[in-house]
Amino acid sequence: MTPEELSVLVKTTLAEAVDAGHITLETLPEDVRVERPKSRDHGDWATNIALQLAKPAGMAPRQLAEILSSRLAEHAQVTRVEVAGPGFINVTLDAAASGQLAHTIVEAGDTYGHNQALQGHVINLEYVSANPTGPLHMGHTRWAALGDALLRLLRASGAEVTAEYYINDAGSQMNVFAATVLAEIHGEDRPEGGYPGEYITELADTVAAQRPDIRDLPRQEAHGLVRELAYQAQLAQIRGTLESFGVHFDEWFSEKSLHDEGRIHAAIATLREQGHIDDRDGAVWLRTTDFGDDKDRVLIKDDGEPTYFAADAAYYLSKRERGFSEKMYILGADHHGYVGRLKAMAACAGDDPARSIEILIGQLMSVKGARLSKRKGNVIALDDLIEWLGTDALRYTLARYPADSPIDVDPDVLQSKTNDNPVFYVQYAHARACNAARNAEAQGVDHSSFNAAQLNHPREEELLAHLATFPVTVARAAELREPHRVARYLEDLAGAYHAWYAKCRIAPSTLDDGTVEPVTELNRTRLWLNSATSQVLRNGLALLGVSAPEQM
Repeated sequence: MTPEELSVLVKTTLAEAVDAGHITLETLPEDVRVERPKSRDHGDWATNIALQLAKPAGMAPRQLAEILSSRLAEHAQVTRVEVAGPGFINVTLDAAASGQLAHTIVEAGDTYGHNQALQGHVINLEYVSANPTGPLHMGHTRWAALGDALLRLLRASGAEVTAEYYINDAGSQMNVFAATVLAEIHGEDRPEGGYPGEYITELADTVAAQRPDIRDLPRQEAHGLVRELAYQAQLAQIRGTLESFGVHFDEWFSEKSLHDEGRIHAAIATLREQGHIDDRDGAVWLRTTDFGDDKDRVLIKDDGEPTYFAADAAYYLSKRERGFSEKMYILGADHHGYVGRLKAMAACAGDDPARSIEILIGQLMSVKGARLSKRKGNVIALDDLIEWLGTDALRYTLARYPADSPIDVDPDVLQSKTNDNPVFYVQYAHARACNAARNAEAQGVDHSSFNAAQLNHPREEELLAHLATFPVTVARAAELREPHRVARYLEDLAGAYHAWYAKCRIAPSTLDDGTVEPVTELNRTRLWLNSATSQVLRNGLALLGVSAPEQM
């Protein structure tokens, strides 16, 4: 029995008690959460549903819990039900009901762990969004890994999510970028504030190859042409880097389009209709202080030019117009000031910021011994990190910690093939399970039979308990926006698997005389459990964008 099936059983039991008149409730809860108790002595699963419903039911929590527990105890797959503390219900399942999970997981395959916790949520998830004026560097690495892991978690939990990259292709930085590349084409010194790095030379060569006449064009015409060609080349390089890191975006949204298509002025008109626009001192202001911001924000300066915040407002409204009821941003530690103003802007647009916009602020990472890239321009480039440490090691490590905690990555640990390296530890568990399956199958063990009741060894009970919590872990990680919960779960599961592997043989034993014991139903059933474990390890690693090697 899976946690989801037990949850349904508790809800069904509650409905039956209400129908019988033993409990009075106007409405039943949409779902019932079951969790692993801290101590296995308290059973396999626990629920606090009696505590939640006591007040609306008009009865003491323990009284309600006793009614439910007596009914649950009658179920064939339940061995024992106890009421603990103020009204917790602890459930111990029949061994066969617990063991059946191994069969369920193998049958579910890649979909095991998927759930509907966020069904109905339509989310635009924006992350990375680096300026297209240079290669991605270490400052973008963590957001790429975290954003993509969160995307996978949200989708696995039933949400409809679009991954979006906001291209900052408008503003003065693009003109400086074009001027830098054009100066390189003409063999001139880099302009003041220009971009350093040998990649500028590469871009200049690319542009010159596309337009051999570039040096002969009038300066202003050449500047505009270089701006576009160098931008497209740099953006293509960014896309390639992200794809090599396993990160794919559904939408690449151009900031420039907001200006070219008149969306900024349309957004200001929308905000004006909501009654939060002021015209003063020759400028256009949005009264974000109406909703808790520390100061009002200028949308149009007194010289008639829109501000970056005006583009932010237009971009937000564009997302709303495209049907995204929830807008999620992943921003760096230097963007704390954006939280208040963006939420206030959403409120000025007539939305409920508690529901329509979510901003995740993360801390930066550092890597011991990482060297600046002369070619990329005094940065530690993501391409270099991938080549040095590998995609799997980077992605797993960056997903393993809460976003709001700084990370100092130790390359020696990430490159080691020991249990001190968490990604190696988890990947090795998967490879070991695959190898165990190959060895067992070579000795004639297959999936032709399954007897859940035989999975009664204490190590098997522990392993099954870990496997059962995977869907709950995925749902919780998605709800809390915390991919690190999946990484830590995988490490616990790997530990439980290694302990089981040491005590419970899958393949038949070889006797002292060299003969091999016949294949039994226990061997076959344990192969199912082994396969279930490798499936969950594989599913969990996939949620983090990490591979699951079959041999190491």
